[in-house]
Amino acid sequence: MASNGESTVAFVTGANQGLGLSLVRALSRQFGEDGIVYLAARSAERGQQAVRQLRDEGLSPEFYQLDVRDTDQVNEAAETLRERHGGVDIVLSNAAQRRTRDVSDADTIRGFIDTNNHGTHRMIRAFGPILNVNARFIVVASAFGRLRYLREELRPRFDTAAMTLDGLERLLAEYTALVEAGEDQAAGWPSSINVVSKIGQVAAVRIMARDHARQRGILIDAACPGLIDTEASRPWFDDMSTAKSADEGAVDVAWLATLPAGTTEPYGELVQYRVVLDYQA
Repeated sequence: MASNGESTVAFVTGANQGLGLSLVRALSRQFGEDGIVYLAARSAERGQQAVRQLRDEGLSPEFYQLDVRDTDQVNEAAETLRERHGGVDIVLSNAAQRRTRDVSDADTIRGFIDTNNHGTHRMIRAFGPILNVNARFIVVASAFGRLRYLREELRPRFDTAAMTLDGLERLLAEYTALVEAGEDQAAGWPSSINVVSKIGQVAAVRIMARDHARQRGILIDAACPGLIDTEASRPWFDDMSTAKSADEGAVDVAWLATLPAGTTEPYGELVQYRVVLDYQA
């Protein structure tokens, strides 16, 4: 996929388990010796264990320790890839904090937004400038990341035509304070913090895509893998009979991340099962 004839360089965050691990597996299989796939994870122990697992399968990912909550670490990761490889061809921003039923949203929200949203923003700011020609930058989000899941009066607040990442962060900070105070639903916000977080992720993708303005063949999108049978999702669904395995869920996301040079669409969109979902509807 690299346009300069050198190895394709891919970087996947939150990759020591679940969908992230499966995405590293899929890319490593696809590129073989023609690619370098970084498995990035916060925990060195779990990340290195995941790398060993994939190497036992005959694959050859590289481990990179990264906590997306740490701006300096994210910036250093981007600089490391620039120094080692001159840039990056595929970025899959997948790191996420789980919600659990035994911890209230008020106690969860700050870390949840910091990881899932600000972590995405850190990746955009640090890795955007090192994207190679024909690179793909994909944020793993959800079909919940659409304005239809907000009350009508809140939807203009996520208008990405002119919004900046800084403006989005101010909005998310306001929302975080409301959740912590137990005032979010009285203010008209949805009952699930996941919905607001996912809308914020897709909004960030749309802002990044707008600012990059289709330059140098780069594609920027959000991806929904559908319902995946993971430890993170099981507590929230009574019926998992239609859920995909992580490897199955990785197929369409990996497809989006490896669209060939010359592809112009989808761009700045939320994509599920290779179909664009309307952010506005």
